[in-house]
Amino acid sequence: MPTALITGITGQDGSYLAEFLLKKGYNVVGMVRRTSTVNFHRVSHIQDKLTLVPGDLCDQISLIRILEEYKPTEVYNLAAQSFVQTSWAQPVFTGDVTALGVTRMLDAIRIVDPKIRFYQASSSEMFGKVVEVPQKETTPFYPRSPYGVAKVYGHWITVNYRESYDMHASSGILFNHESPRRGLEFVTRKITNHVAQIKMGLTDEIRLGNLDARRDWGFAGDYVQAMWLMLQQDKPDDFVVATGETHSVEEFLQEAFGSVDLDWHDYVVQDPRFMRPAEVDLLVGDPAKAGAKLGWEPTVSFAGLVKMMVEADMKLIQTGQTAM
Repeated sequence: MPTALITGITGQDGSYLAEFLLKKGYNVVGMVRRTSTVNFHRVSHIQDKLTLVPGDLCDQISLIRILEEYKPTEVYNLAAQSFVQTSWAQPVFTGDVTALGVTRMLDAIRIVDPKIRFYQASSSEMFGKVVEVPQKETTPFYPRSPYGVAKVYGHWITVNYRESYDMHASSGILFNHESPRRGLEFVTRKITNHVAQIKMGLTDEIRLGNLDARRDWGFAGDYVQAMWLMLQQDKPDDFVVATGETHSVEEFLQEAFGSVDLDWHDYVVQDPRFMRPAEVDLLVGDPAKAGAKLGWEPTVSFAGLVKMMVEADMKLIQTGQTAM
């Protein structure tokens, strides 16, 4: 039975990946950072099947200890300071975790067992001020936030360890992927949660920033399969994982409010506080390489994704649960 280590297991992607790997027969070890706000709600339904261990990407000794004790055959590095807006308020912390944390994990693997297969969660935010549309694996990076810059570092250090130490280290350049497990700080979940609250009469407005920004939105549950497929290949490589479609925040609003028969114009207020210092206007990925080499393709449509998220938030309110 293979063993996989997932950093960031309590996040959206970590929870879906853990479910996926358990179904594949893996022993799943999840690294969790000891904080005053540790929240296991995304993995509570499978927590008895997981091995959760304390560790931190800022503490290489803890990474080495985990690798030596649990001897994983695969490591999925999903942990990061992953919220773009927060990266402007905490740029140094974002760099330490999201950039240098990757180096610490790669070096820990090199020291303990360089045969461990490694997945790095790269991001479409690396493309930033895009120089070509759609974006593919060879598109130059032009990040527009401390988060994007940190992800570029993490991406290239993965390439360097792969080429310098002959490690099976791959990066998935994932475009925006959402789900009912998305954090409330992200615009998609903020929208669907507010739509549910408005429909239930609990609030009467939602404040947002740029409505013209366009993203390639897919379902997180689809994207974790691509992560696993990358580590099953004979040779490591980098892959764009995306739907190939782009939609604006305004389109997301239309779908979300429309799913409960409301007009978004009646409830949305644009607020300068939610504008980024440097905006990324258009992201759309070309997943052709992932389709050809991994046999991967998305299964959930944009409309289906939005409807899924609104329905999940409606159910939370109707059952009296707290949205996370």
